[in-house]
Amino acid sequence: MANIKSQKKRILTNAKAADRNRAVRSELKTRVKTATASIGSDDDSSVRLAMSKIDRAVAKGVLHKNTAARKKSRLMQKINAGS
Repeated sequence: MANIKSQKKRILTNAKAADRNRAVRSELKTRVKTATASIGSDDDSSVRLAMSKIDRAVAKGVLHKNTAARKKSRLMQKINAGS
């Protein structure tokens, strides 16, 4: 454990940020999984929601923009192959 007051504060703030990021990543995985599962059905709302969550994760700084582009691309490839 750190002795410096500012470092103790950084440890706490980093833990809070890690919890927030974990929640965003978990939600993202769930949405991509449901979008992948809905391939073949006419319901495209889950796909739009997954794309939105990916974009929101980039905006929040959880994902890098290239990572998000790759995830979106792979999801669209799966959807186009399954349709």
